[in-house]
Amino acid sequence: MPCGLFAGFIGDYIMSLPLQVGFLCYPALTQLDLMGPAHTFASISDVHLVWKKIEPIVSDTKLILTPTTTFADCPQLDVICIPGGYGSDKMVLDDEVLDFVRKQASGAKYVTSVCTGSLILGAAGLLRGYRATSHWVARDILEMFGAIPSKERVCVDRNRVTGGGVTAGIDFGLTLASMLFDRATAEGIQLRMEYDPAPPFDAGSPEKASAAVLAAARERFAPSQATRIESAKLAAARL
Repeated sequence: MPCGLFAGFIGDYIMSLPLQVGFLCYPALTQLDLMGPAHTFASISDVHLVWKKIEPIVSDTKLILTPTTTFADCPQLDVICIPGGYGSDKMVLDDEVLDFVRKQASGAKYVTSVCTGSLILGAAGLLRGYRATSHWVARDILEMFGAIPSKERVCVDRNRVTGGGVTAGIDFGLTLASMLFDRATAEGIQLRMEYDPAPPFDAGSPEKASAAVLAAARERFAPSQATRIESAKLAAARL
């Protein structure tokens, strides 16, 4: 039986491999970018929440996360995952963060992100020549880092796996679980999570939202988008 295979219908998972999965934590991250895939990986790996210090981190929804390890103490990860959020605008210019990401990426089996976490990977020089995705608002910014923007909800290019915005983190997690183990394992996790989305509205992407809803969203995002673009320009100039 493969490691992590859904055992019958009682929700127990077999753990036989010490797979190490680490999520970068930082102030003003989007909590769901992290929690979706973290919940997916929790039953098939050791999950680490990594930051400079062991201190509470306030997400962009005011939910508080506590890191489980520091940059200095983090083991070599098999999977490094970078979540997004408004705080990513500062992280693309944080040398300590970028150095940690580069160091871990050099030994990781998969280098991954969700939402605007891909901009941090780009700022670390890890997406040059790779297809990658991000939140639809930030996707085109990836070009500044030499990446090839993709509209895929989950984009796989060699060992770079990037997810779209926020809720795409669950799809990302299940996709990566199938790559790390097998489809049966991923389907078992999906069933355990009862991930059977049936959204009440079909407006979850720019292509599907009405013109009025899309225009209002672009207007609302405009100030933060301007800040993000400026941060990305500065980060790209340092590569």
